[in-house]
Amino acid sequence: MAKILVINGPNLNFLGIREKAVYGTKNYEDLLQMIAEKGEQCGCQIEVFQSNHEGAIIDRIQDAYSDGTQAIVINPGAYTHYSYAIHDALASVTTMPKIEIHISDITAREEFRKVSVTAPACDKQIYGHGLEGYLMAIDEALQRI
Repeated sequence: MAKILVINGPNLNFLGIREKAVYGTKNYEDLLQMIAEKGEQCGCQIEVFQSNHEGAIIDRIQDAYSDGTQAIVINPGAYTHYSYAIHDALASVTTMPKIEIHISDITAREEFRKVSVTAPACDKQIYGHGLEGYLMAIDEALQRI
């Protein structure tokens, strides 16, 4: 059974509350339910981790190296645009595919959002497909395992 880790960064726990025009009206529980259903459909184990703290995200990436995780799907949130520390943690776990996901189309937003410092440490970046992008990222991860 494949084991995938989905990491969500800052403010993603506020889905359905923050910027509904950008992120939609579905809440974080809806996202968790979608991911759980995907895991059942795929017959894979999917763990979801969310933190608003950069160090906790780095710790979880490092733990993935030795806990049997076979792929990481990550939405680093705002850390996407400036966290070289998360980039370095992702680059360190070379034994598994890493897929970066963004709910909105980051290329069509503010200038600072158009640059991802974490994407170069990932195998693929998916953006602009809403919450469905997570399912696409999980499919991509499964193909690469």
